[in-house]
Amino acid sequence: MTLPDHHLTQGERRVRSFHPHWKRLVVPFIALILIAAAVGAALYFIPADWEYASYARIAAGVIGLALLTIWSFVPYLQWKNTGYVLTTHRFSISTGVLNKSTDEIPIAKVNTVSSDQTFPERLLGCGTLTVESASDRGEIVLRDIPRIQDVRTELFRLVEDAADGEIDGR
Repeated sequence: MTLPDHHLTQGERRVRSFHPHWKRLVVPFIALILIAAAVGAALYFIPADWEYASYARIAAGVIGLALLTIWSFVPYLQWKNTGYVLTTHRFSISTGVLNKSTDEIPIAKVNTVSSDQTFPERLLGCGTLTVESASDRGEIVLRDIPRIQDVRTELFRLVEDAADGEIDGR
């Protein structure tokens, strides 16, 4: 996904890789449905005998395409190109569509792992993961993490293994 296997160091193995929770796509999907319905209605209600009907149809299509791009396609690309990879040695966060940004937190530098969930997030199984490390950034807050409790438990286990000197996670 975001960290190819040939970028793993010797003895490092991928534990989990995932995207943000699918709930981030709900609003773009609703926008897709509403925009498609609005463009369809506009095309239907433009009178065929009107002298500017072809221009109005083209304008409705162009405006609909622009709105779909901004409110549906771009958020989907942002979701698809945001990835988290948890390995036995690091936690990698990769974001960006055209420009790529990658942050990596060495497991040995992680001090605290905590999670927060609102009631709707508990129902969906996602939440906010806060990773505090001994790096320049200090604390990284990651929103909409799917299966938050599993990720938190796995990350905490890896931190404990690194503290015990069992970096390969076995």
